[in-house]
Parts: sequence; C-alpha cells; structure tokens
Amino acid sequence: MAKWEGKVRSSLTKANAHQIWPFFIDFFNFHKWFPTLSTCYGVHGTNGQVGGTRYCAGFSLPNEADQVSWSKERLVAVDHEKMSMSYEMLDCNVGFDSYLSTIKVVCGDDDEGCVVEWSFVVNPVEGLRYEDLLHKYQTGLDQTCNKMEDALLQNPI
Repeated sequence: MAKWEGKVRSSLTKANAHQIWPFFIDFFNFHKWFPTLSTCYGVHGTNGQVGGTRYCAGFSLPNEADQVSWSKERLVAVDHEKMSMSYEMLDCNVGFDSYLSTIKVVCGDDDEGCVVEWSFVVNPVEGLRYEDLLHKYQTGLDQTCNKMEDALLQNPI
C-alpha cells in the first residue's frame, strides 16, 4: 500500500523566519505552541539536537473515546542555516507507522514575514481518512503559528 504524503503551509505576516525558527527547534517544549498538545518533554538527548527524543501527549488524533493520544519522537535532522528539521515517530498509540515529518521555516521577501511548511510521510492509518489527517495538520499548524506570532507581539525579541 502506498504511503500517505502531505504538506501544509501557514503564512506569518507579523514575524520573520529568524523569530519563528527558535520556537520549532525547541523540540522538547512544543506543547507551548501546538493547540491540542498538553504534554511534551525530553526523554533522551539534548533539546534541539539530532538524537533528542521527546514524549508528547494530548488529544490530537481520535482513539477510543476520551483516550489521550501519545507519541515518542526523535529528531533525526537539523539544518539551522536552512531552518529545517525532521523527526520520526518511534512509538505511539494513534496508529502511525513508519512516520517521518519535516518542518521548514522559509524567509519572506526582504526578511519580512515567513512561511512554515510541515510535511509528513506515513503508512495509511486505519480508521482515518487522508483528507482528515491533512486537515488536522493544516488546522494545527495555523493555530500554532498564530500562537507564536501572538507571543512575539507580546514580548518582542
């Protein structure tokens, strides 16, 4: 069966790429930004460095009624110059198998604004439609970027 591949994008107009990138590379603290993630912390390695592994939990994907979704994820690539990072899912209870995700923060014209791209490759997930998964990624990324912009407006760097 073919893998599901997807990419979503969110444009930011009130913050540039150099302001947004540090939020994403803070790999062990993504719960501060992702709307349905209640817990995220490091379980191995150094935050923001290849090999760093985190545990995440929240209500991002449906399981059984009211069951908390969780995953264990490892950072497998970081390119600070290109503001890109990739991570793989090591284990989870949401049915993801062979999961790899990449986040890129792309500079806007004249270093104003930016675009965040979030792509993923995963084996099809039983009980979930591809379109619904893509929609969840888009909604999550949009809300995350809005929260990051709001934080920067309240506390400029």
